[in-house]
Amino acid sequence: MDLENQKRVKAFAEEYGRDNIVVLLGAAEAEAAGLTAETVMGGDPTFAGPLANVELKLPAYHVVEEEIKSIVDPDVYDEEIGMMEMVLDVDEIAEEMNDIREEFLD
Repeated sequence: MDLENQKRVKAFAEEYGRDNIVVLLGAAEAEAAGLTAETVMGGDPTFAGPLANVELKLPAYHVVEEEIKSIVDPDVYDEEIGMMEMVLDVDEIAEEMNDIREEFLD
C-alpha cells in the first residue's frame, strides 16, 4: 500500500471512526492483498508510512471473497468482477485474507 493511500485510510478512520469503515481490496495476488490488509489492520509492516506503528484494526476483505460477493447484486458482480474472478486464485486469496483477519482482528 503506497504512502498516499495509507494517509487517506488513516484520515478516513479518524474522520468517520474505525467502526464505520471496511476496506475492500482488489489485488490480483493473495500476497499483495494480504500485505495491504495487514497494513490497514496492524500498521505498516515496513515502518515507512503514515500507518507505521498505527493499528487501525480496520476489517479488510477482497472483492472475490464470498462475504462480499454475497452482498453485491449478481448482475453488477458479473459485469464488474466476473472476468477477474475467473483468472484469480480465489481460494488462495480468501485463505490469505482470513489468516490476516484472524491475526489482527481477534
